[in-house]
Amino acid sequence: MTSATTLPRTPLPTETTTPVLSVRDLRISFPSESGPVEAVRGVSFDLLPGRTLGVVGESGSGKSATAMGIMGLLPPSAALTGQVLLGGRDLAGLGDKALSDVRGKAIGMVFQDPLSALTPIFSVGRLLADTLRIHQNLTKRAAWEQAVELLDLVGIPDPRNRARSFPHEFSGGMRQRVVIALAIANKPSVLVADEPTTALDVTVQAQILDVLRLAQKETGAGLVLITHDLGVVAGHADDIAVMYAGRFVERAGVDELFRRPVMPYTARLLAAVPTVDSGVHRPLVPIGGEPPALVGLPAGCPFASRCAVAVDACRTAEPELRALSGHGDVACLRADEIADGSLDPAGTAAGDALDPHADRAPAGDVVLRVDDLVKTFPVTKGAVLKRRVGTLHAVNRVSFELRAGETLGLVGESGSGKTTTLLEILRLKQPEGGRIEIAGTDVGAAGSAARIRELRRDVQIVMQDPLGALDPRLPVFQLLAEPLQAIGRDRESIRSRIGELLALVGLDEAVSDRFPAALSGGQRQRVGIARALATEPKLLVLDEPLSALDVSVQAGVINLLARLKRELALAYLVVAHDLAVVRYISDRIAVMYLGHIVETGDTETLFSDPKHPYTRALLSAIPVPDPQRERARERVVLEGEQPSATRVPEGCVFVDRCPLYRLADEKVRRRCRTERPAPSDVAGQPGHQYACHVV
Repeated sequence: MTSATTLPRTPLPTETTTPVLSVRDLRISFPSESGPVEAVRGVSFDLLPGRTLGVVGESGSGKSATAMGIMGLLPPSAALTGQVLLGGRDLAGLGDKALSDVRGKAIGMVFQDPLSALTPIFSVGRLLADTLRIHQNLTKRAAWEQAVELLDLVGIPDPRNRARSFPHEFSGGMRQRVVIALAIANKPSVLVADEPTTALDVTVQAQILDVLRLAQKETGAGLVLITHDLGVVAGHADDIAVMYAGRFVERAGVDELFRRPVMPYTARLLAAVPTVDSGVHRPLVPIGGEPPALVGLPAGCPFASRCAVAVDACRTAEPELRALSGHGDVACLRADEIADGSLDPAGTAAGDALDPHADRAPAGDVVLRVDDLVKTFPVTKGAVLKRRVGTLHAVNRVSFELRAGETLGLVGESGSGKTTTLLEILRLKQPEGGRIEIAGTDVGAAGSAARIRELRRDVQIVMQDPLGALDPRLPVFQLLAEPLQAIGRDRESIRSRIGELLALVGLDEAVSDRFPAALSGGQRQRVGIARALATEPKLLVLDEPLSALDVSVQAGVINLLARLKRELALAYLVVAHDLAVVRYISDRIAVMYLGHIVETGDTETLFSDPKHPYTRALLSAIPVPDPQRERARERVVLEGEQPSATRVPEGCVFVDRCPLYRLADEKVRRRCRTERPAPSDVAGQPGHQYACHVV
């Protein structure tokens, strides 16, 4: 049922080891109205065979620009200088035709968005076969056979038949497997993976990382792994380079960097990450301020304005990346003081950190009650005369309740029914099946339009994408005024309330005249939260509220949500795929699979003693930002993909992927296949229930 994730460490390179990729003084700039944007400023590194270099940093630090510069995929307007030596050949300055002979053969890339990386009009087998034939002298039949073998290698089930499928017929995880197969088709010596697990569920993310590791083992390639997830690099990188303002500011072995970060920026990044493998809620420390604009950078260290240990000398000259004995390379004037332990690089100031569970008040009255909620969608066929050919069971008899001052996290893979549940609550109409009660009112029996409008004041939503959720044509003041105007507030009270809202979410009144495009991601999300709070709701529904934010910004928003819940006695219903964040902010968790709640309970109880095998698999797949623990812990490995909600199993919905089912005797197996398990209480753990025949 489980498999240890202890990973063999790549032997340390000897002096005679030849790098497969050498980057020297790479500089990339883009033109803008304000002047050239120095996106990459003097990046240098060597990548050795079989080694993985993890590159981390905030958005805008230059990670993806570095990857695109290495691959020769920059737009024509970009200016690139420096050297990119692949097997002794300098790729910098080569034309597109010459680079086309190198890309896909000597160097392969795994892109962030697999759907846009695959040509939609060709089958995946055709895509792989063409990639092979471009660089190898193969017949069509031989290339097709190799394409099938590659799909089998990366874990695509029934590869011979699925090779004839098109990209849109695959799930997100399977598409990413195809992209990895394309990248390794010609056994390149270098692989570049740019955010290969972004937006994937944790179980799929774990599978993709395992496939990436297998691909690297098969090809012996060096891997440049670009990611914002510190847990991912902790488990999969040999060396880590931290980027800030277009350059490396710290570079060290993975164990050395996580054990003792020397650069203050690295230390603050690690302090902002919620950890998932401990019941202790360590206060998160956000990084104050914003990264600098890369146009006309002022003298001095670019991080000085955000650094808690900066001195006057830091603002006069930018420190060079220099070797530090026993650690690696670091660009900080105070590195020696930090390395010997006399200075705390995080420099945590009083008031920066907040424990979301500190001073927690008892839960109040029930704000939301959901009983046996059902939602289905018709599956139709035909372009002109549509006919119903099936039913998609999105939500099936879901029940839970939520009290004032409490946070309930809904977790599960994509397609489990989480967002559909939220939308059914927000519709404020009689559901297809079951009952929804908000603030003591049955929404199906609310009756008058006036009562529905009152209920809408009580329930507000914070969307996943703050930029897409805010009208780009309106300034912040008007964005916040809209909901107040809708409930009939007068002009003077609107102006007063907007000032209160901005103060509540930690924004200066100066932002009220700015448009969403002129705000940072964290500021936009704070505006979205302020807009949701305008009508003084009792319930906030948060749909992936942190997924589009950097880890440093995420910490500040988590602390803000915790403070608002405590001060305003709000109830939060949160959907998120990052279970480390869910553990950090939730009081209770409900685990959904294929439209059903399979386990629910108090957060710490559920994390420390999960009962359902699906819950165990979810929790074991979460990356931990600690190399020792991440590489030594055990995982529950799920096989296959989540089945379609149009063909829900008759018995347990998890039966097709359940590791316990495969170990059970025939009597229990028959029960799992034919009888839907009812929720069972866990002895001695009030409120903890799970639905499983085997446990």
